[in-house]
Amino acid sequence: MIKKNTLQVESANTHIVNWLKTYAENAKVNGFVVGISGGVDSAVTSTLCAQTGLKVLCIEMPIHQHESHVSRGREHIQQLKDRFSNVSDTLADLTSVFETFKNEVPTDFEEHKLNLTLANTRARLRMTTLYYFAGVHGLLVAGTGNKVEDFGVGFFTKYGDGGVDLSPIADLMKSEVFMLAEYLKVPASILNAAPSDGLFGDEKTDEAQLGATYDELEWAMIQDQEGKAITDFSAREKIVFEIYKRLNKINQHKMKEIPVCLVNRY
Repeated sequence: MIKKNTLQVESANTHIVNWLKTYAENAKVNGFVVGISGGVDSAVTSTLCAQTGLKVLCIEMPIHQHESHVSRGREHIQQLKDRFSNVSDTLADLTSVFETFKNEVPTDFEEHKLNLTLANTRARLRMTTLYYFAGVHGLLVAGTGNKVEDFGVGFFTKYGDGGVDLSPIADLMKSEVFMLAEYLKVPASILNAAPSDGLFGDEKTDEAQLGATYDELEWAMIQDQEGKAITDFSAREKIVFEIYKRLNKINQHKMKEIPVCLVNRY
């Protein structure tokens, strides 16, 4: 599998920063709020926002979070604050909120469905928290989704991490996010960590959930866009392509606009 990487990182960095600043100024807001997970996407997004010179509020929102995620996130926030005077941070520990929610709803359901639903609940609690801080500080919620997640396999929670005001890195493949992260000097602990959404309270990787690496899914996304057929591929490539096509199909409801029933009034 061959990736196609033509991103000019310095130019892309400048372009995204200018886009963010222009959007915020036109919206007449003070800056951005970013949820920090300890992963590369939120690290890159927050660093891009910081370069605008506008206020950037980094929010930690642990819910039974694995310690490695917490430590990576805090390392990044500290580095960002050391580099940019316009960056501040706050902690909103949502563990007790999550537990209270669970106590108020029935949980006697099939284990897999329950665990997935509760994982999405975590993401939605975090979205609500980000919008709380955005509202009181006059900020925009900056999304952290990349192109493969947002437009390829739909690997995000609708109205969770998918609930944002703008998406600065959603046109970047995951490999391009890593390229930009290296250029931005994101901490090595984040660059070297296996991508994980952190929604299950452990270190379950995105690859374990998706069945393929981001490099493989990028390849499949490109093949699909070029109209390739599964008969063109080797054994592993066929498996990956099938995974991509299946996820892309079942998650279209996340990637398309909400359907509206139009009523004929004449």
